[in-house]
Amino acid sequence: MKLFLKGERCFKEKCAIEKRGYPPGQHGQRRGRKAMGYGIQLREKQKVKRIYGVLESQFRLYFQEADRRKGITGENLLQILERRLDNVVFSLGFASSRAQARQLVRHGHIVVDGRKVSIPSFQVRAGQAIAVKEGSRTNTQIQSSLESASGRGVPEWLTLDAANFTGKVQALPSREDIKLPIQEQLIVELYSR
Repeated sequence: MKLFLKGERCFKEKCAIEKRGYPPGQHGQRRGRKAMGYGIQLREKQKVKRIYGVLESQFRLYFQEADRRKGITGENLLQILERRLDNVVFSLGFASSRAQARQLVRHGHIVVDGRKVSIPSFQVRAGQAIAVKEGSRTNTQIQSSLESASGRGVPEWLTLDAANFTGKVQALPSREDIKLPIQEQLIVELYSR
C-alpha cells in the first residue's frame, strides 16, 4: 500500500507502488495466503505507525490517551497523531515528507508561538502559530518543499501564509479532515483484545 513515505516522489508516476500492484522483492507475487482477523488488524496498526513515524511504545501510549478521552476512541487516536508537530510541519508544506519534517523540528528550525520547539511529538493546540525560524527561511529544501506542496494542498484545519513561512492551527482536526486511507476501528479492535 502506498504510505507516502518518500515525499515528492510518491506524488509522481515514478512511485514504485504505482508501477506494480504487488509488494517489491522476490516473493512479492506469491499467491495463496489471505490475512484474516488479527492479521488485518495488525497490518492496519503497522500501516498507521509507519505513516506517522511512531514507535510501538509511543503508539500504545497514544492509544491509551485516546481511550481515556471522551468520544470515539479511533477518531481521538487519529486526532492525536495529526496534532503532532512533525505532522503539522509536513501538512503545512515546510517539508516534503514526515521524516524530513521530524528532522526540521529536531534541528530547531521550527518555532511555535515564537518559541523554538525541538520535540517532534509536541501536540499543537487550536490557535497556535507554527513558523520557520528567521535564519532557516533561506534553506533551499524548505523553499522547494513549500513550492511543491502548493499542489498537494493544506488541510482545512490549518492555514498557511507561504510568503511569511507561517501557518496557524484554526481548529482541531476532525475525522473528515483526515484523508488518509485508515480504518481506525481495526486498531481499536486490536487493542481491545
